[in-house]
Amino acid sequence: MTADKPCVLLVEDEPAQREVLRYNLGAEGYDVTMAENGDDALILMEEVMPDLVLLDWMLPGVSGIEICRRLKTRKKTKNIPVIMLSAKSEEVDRVRGLETGADDYVVKPFSVGELMARIRTQLRRTRPAAIGQQLEFEDIMLDGESHRVTRSGSDVKLGPTEFRLLATLMEKPGRVWSREQLLDRVWGRDVYVDTRTVDVHVGRLRKALCRQGGSDPLRTVRGTGYALG
Repeated sequence: MTADKPCVLLVEDEPAQREVLRYNLGAEGYDVTMAENGDDALILMEEVMPDLVLLDWMLPGVSGIEICRRLKTRKKTKNIPVIMLSAKSEEVDRVRGLETGADDYVVKPFSVGELMARIRTQLRRTRPAAIGQQLEFEDIMLDGESHRVTRSGSDVKLGPTEFRLLATLMEKPGRVWSREQLLDRVWGRDVYVDTRTVDVHVGRLRKALCRQGGSDPLRTVRGTGYALG
């Protein structure tokens, strides 16, 4: 998983369909992790913790609808958007998929362009900065597309790591992030960095945000981690 890129878990057993989706997701700038069946998907969910799951209904082993049900009943994964892909086009099937917890339901065959738009819609809720959206918190503004940060209208100069750190904190103001969670989101799961590195970069971010005055917007939660506000 690469830091700052949204990660999509693609669960699809049909090789040609899987390859088409993998290619298009990559072209959109997403990290893609793939599973061919339900059992592998559940294992990968524990290892990867994706930002979105693209889930085929009809799978070998555990069905897509059962995977969706399990994800939505677990505290750790219930807020991860799930888009169900299915050849079942009847209204009763759509209703069943949505009632199981799917955030969206797309009938095969589908337009790849429309599917990518639906993915962006879901990620706009959960990873807005990563897909180029503007975020605001009090007098701080972050533009994900231009990678520009201002405070009270003045530019704030940040390095790439501090920018990703601020974007993560601004996506969920008030949420307390542990150092391990920040390492996964900002540095990536495949990079080994000591947790003390987080403290160093939070210190740099604090200094940059307060350089021209203003109160410190970052909160240290003793024994846990950091939050914005």
